Amino acid sequence: MAISRIDHAAVSAKPVVMTPQSRTRALNVVGEQVTVLVDGASSGNFEIFHQDGPEGSGPPPHNHPWNEAFFVLAGQVIFGIEDSGDQVATPGTFVFIPAGSTHWFRFGPGGGQMLSMTPTPAISAAFAEADRLISPTEPNLDLVVEIGARHGLTWVLPAG
Repeated sequence: MAISRIDHAAVSAKPVVMTPQSRTRALNVVGEQVTVLVDGASSGNFEIFHQDGPEGSGPPPHNHPWNEAFFVLAGQVIFGIEDSGDQVATPGTFVFIPAGSTHWFRFGPGGGQMLSMTPTPAISAAFAEADRLISPTEPNLDLVVEIGARHGLTWVLPAG
């Protein structure tokens, strides 16, 4: 039996404490408020976000080469993962998306809140770019696709 070892060079070499005062403002990502709780530059490798979305908001089907996990805090969030059909997640539900899996989510009636976590420092830069360049009320979908592609996301959009 092989024993796996932690690659300490791949994780932060120093403790990290992020207070509410040390965080940046919530980013407006196509109508969803995304607060970066810890970014990859601070942690050394992972990112954690607080996502607060109005009813019906959420990304279209997409995939990326990293794992992603969600923990629902409030409301309902409907997830689609590959061909599994709609999965309704309520407060206390944990959802894991393996790297490469096509997935999407929508905040349910009245909106919702969740934590999301990625084991790679990739997506906070995409969220910041979307906040800077994309209107939350009239998003330019070509620009959404372009920003996502720059940061490793592949959108699975319907033909037409």
